[in-house]
Amino acid sequence: MRNNYALCLLSLMLIVSYKASANEISGISGDVIALKANAASTENLIFKYDQSDYLILGLPYVYKTSIKTIGDVNIKVQFKNFGESRITIKDVSKVDLNKKDRERANAEALLIRAAIQSYDTSISPSFYFKNPVEGIISSRYGKKRFINEKPRSPHLALDIAANLGVEVSAPLKGRVILTGDFFYTGNTILIDHGFGLISSYSHLDSSIVKEGQMIQQGEVMGAVGETGRVTGPHLHWTIYLNKEKINPENLLKDNFLQNLFKASQDIL
Repeated sequence: MRNNYALCLLSLMLIVSYKASANEISGISGDVIALKANAASTENLIFKYDQSDYLILGLPYVYKTSIKTIGDVNIKVQFKNFGESRITIKDVSKVDLNKKDRERANAEALLIRAAIQSYDTSISPSFYFKNPVEGIISSRYGKKRFINEKPRSPHLALDIAANLGVEVSAPLKGRVILTGDFFYTGNTILIDHGFGLISSYSHLDSSIVKEGQMIQQGEVMGAVGETGRVTGPHLHWTIYLNKEKINPENLLKDNFLQNLFKASQDIL
């Protein structure tokens, strides 16, 4: 499956080669990196900076430092201890699922997995993200998750706590590709921002968008809720890039793209 990773990375890839050097290309779990491209295609997520073209890639979460090969470049993805999060779910039926709920959750996971295969090349993401909701960060990306003292998958999203009904808006323009009321994530919206950049908004109290709808940056999509498996009202914000869950908090940093390009120049 990993051998097909580069092929699935960006749709309709033409002739793209990457300029590497003896210096090591590396990043941390959930990072976004830029690789300088010798040849670019309009069918790829390519940005031009300082008269050069760069391919933008999301790095996977790793449980130990690993070398990941993308195209003809080896990338060292460094393990980072993001800490841990321990929560208690009083409704144990949301933790220890019966057969019916397990089958439902598995079917919904397949729906989401199919949605993030999307590579809409008619939308060009700017990467100038805005915060989707006003609130307080209650759980950051990468934390080891324990639910009712049982170890679970790491928390590969950003949780923002806010009062019920607080508006949630699109941090970047895109097309709504999936909506639904899911077992784990409750009322959920997925937005395709183009070229494999996809975001998800979970536990909403309400949603006012429809699948196929084009939504602009800052446009209201719904409201904070506590649907699905939660301990209180918050927004669970996930971002995928080339099918990897990346750290949303990084995208809110000032001059994100410019700093990304400069970091790439430092190793070339």
